[in-house]
Amino acid sequence: MVVADMPFGSYQVSTAEGIANAARFMKEAGAQAVKLEGGASRLDLVKRLTDAEIPVMAHLGLTPQSVHRMSGYRVQGKSLAAIHHLIKDALAMEAAGAFAVVLEGIPTEVAQRITAALHIPAIGIGAGPHCDGQILVLHDLLNMSFSSPAKFVRRYGDAAALISDAVRHYRDDVETRQFPADEESYHLGKEAMAALLMEEGGRRKA
Repeated sequence: MVVADMPFGSYQVSTAEGIANAARFMKEAGAQAVKLEGGASRLDLVKRLTDAEIPVMAHLGLTPQSVHRMSGYRVQGKSLAAIHHLIKDALAMEAAGAFAVVLEGIPTEVAQRITAALHIPAIGIGAGPHCDGQILVLHDLLNMSFSSPAKFVRRYGDAAALISDAVRHYRDDVETRQFPADEESYHLGKEAMAALLMEEGGRRKA
C-alpha cells in the first residue's frame, strides 16, 4: 500500500487546495492513500477527503512539518493537558474517517492509551511498543544519516561506515593513480592505433 506523505504547503493553504493536491497524488503519482499532519485543525480537510473517496492517514504528536513551532524535535504529550489534547485529536481523526493514525515522538504510556482508545490502527514512530505497528525510517535503520540517531532508533546496519570507507579508498586510489587501472580503461584497436602512430610520426618528421 502506497501512502503519499503530503508535503508542507500542499494542504495548509486551504481545504480546496488540499483536496486538489491529494487527488493529484491519487491520479498521477499512484498513491493509494495520503498522510497529513495535524489534529483538530485538519478535521474539515480529513472529512472532505474521505467524502471524496481519498483514504487518509493522520499524523499526531511530533509533526515534522511543524517542528519550528514546536521549538525543535521534542517529545510531545508530556503534560496532562497535552495528553488529553492528543487523545481528543486521535478520536477526532478517527471520527472524521481516517483509516489509521501515526503517533510520533510521544511517551509510551500515552501511545498505549491512544492505541487502546482507537478502533483504527495506531502506527508508532518513537512512541513505544504498544502501538499496532511501527515505523523506522530506512536511513535511520541503515545508518545513512551520518548523524547521531534519535533515542527510538535501532540501527540494523551501518551503511555510513560502508559508504565512508568506500569513498576514502576511492580517493586514495585516485591520488596514488591506482584508479583507473589498465583493465578499467578503453583502448584503440590495432588498426586505429597504427594509424594514429603513423600520423604522429609524420608530424614529427615535418
